[in-house]
Amino acid sequence: MMLETMVLGLSVAPALAFVQWQAMRPLSAWARVALLSVAVVPLYLLFAGLLVIASALATRALGWRSPVGITARLTEFEWPVLTWGRYLMTIHVVRVFAGPAFRASPIWSWYLRLNGARVGRLVWVNSLSVMDHNLLEFGDNVVVGADVHLSGHIVERGMLKTARVTLGPGTVIGTGSVVGIGVTTGPDVQVGALSVIPKHTTLEGHASYAGIPVQRLH
Repeated sequence: MMLETMVLGLSVAPALAFVQWQAMRPLSAWARVALLSVAVVPLYLLFAGLLVIASALATRALGWRSPVGITARLTEFEWPVLTWGRYLMTIHVVRVFAGPAFRASPIWSWYLRLNGARVGRLVWVNSLSVMDHNLLEFGDNVVVGADVHLSGHIVERGMLKTARVTLGPGTVIGTGSVVGIGVTTGPDVQVGALSVIPKHTTLEGHASYAGIPVQRLH
């Protein structure tokens, strides 16, 4: 909570400084309203951009990352579980405040990279349900569709399990699909909308898949 309070405070400070500055200017009421109305969107984008940077740099400096390949009981608050929880909390705050502005843009891909993911060139992520960034690896030209659930963790019977997820170059994950932990795709894989890729599944490259669970189409 202390970290998020500081990160949010630093990020919103320039916007508040602008509001304070215009309040001290000799402007009429209508001019003040007009100025603030025009400034709302730029100030929000400034806040969101600073939040992306500050949050990612903070987690990097503190070493907060999702542990790789663990199986731990959630009720036992060991350091790997606590570190995972802190890391996901920072990701959640960014996706709530900055995600709506930057999703499916180069800025969002850059944030994922800055926050620990391995992201290639021309990667487009149009989902806010992407977690455990340091456990994700996306090759060049990967597209993650809207509302895709993709993370490096799963909770089963009170046990936290983590594993890396690797999407090969040219992979396209359709809208609303679910990608399990430990999934690996070859190059140029197409996954249809609303599909489920079970955990620890390997999809061969240059093929299309769909279904629950996914089946190869051709």
